[in-house]
Amino acid sequence: MPEQTFILNGESVTVEVEDDVRLLWVLRDLLGVTGPKYGCGINVCKACTSHINGRAFNPCSVPVGAVKETDEVTTIEGLPATAAEDQRGEHGLHPMQEAWLERDVAQCGYCQPGQIMAAVAVVNRARREGRAVTDADLDGIRNICRCGTYTRIREAIRAGEQQM
Repeated sequence: MPEQTFILNGESVTVEVEDDVRLLWVLRDLLGVTGPKYGCGINVCKACTSHINGRAFNPCSVPVGAVKETDEVTTIEGLPATAAEDQRGEHGLHPMQEAWLERDVAQCGYCQPGQIMAAVAVVNRARREGRAVTDADLDGIRNICRCGTYTRIREAIRAGEQQM
């Protein structure tokens, strides 16, 4: 069986799995990383949203064989380490996670890891482009929330953007 190697939340990992297995299954079933949720499996609901090399992607739609050894996959579990350290030199929650808690966004919580990862990617993209997040950026986040907390999600993204 082929070996697949990539960087996951800052650590190099190697798994024995066929090239065509979706990365979401590798993360959840082989590596025990359960933050990215299985929702639809066809890149529609976005519950599994994570980052690859700093950009949002959906591991349910990516075969593990397409991930290179140098690719950095970040899930919600690894998100805090991407933020600045606090005064004690530690990583607590990421500012976007803090904003989610302050705005009481989650109800069932199932979609929230993907929502947060999408939000961070939107803020990072806007910053790379030298601008603030716009309403059009927020409208472009297509993560599905069955509980319908979209208003609080948008408020949390705005608050998180200020703290990032």
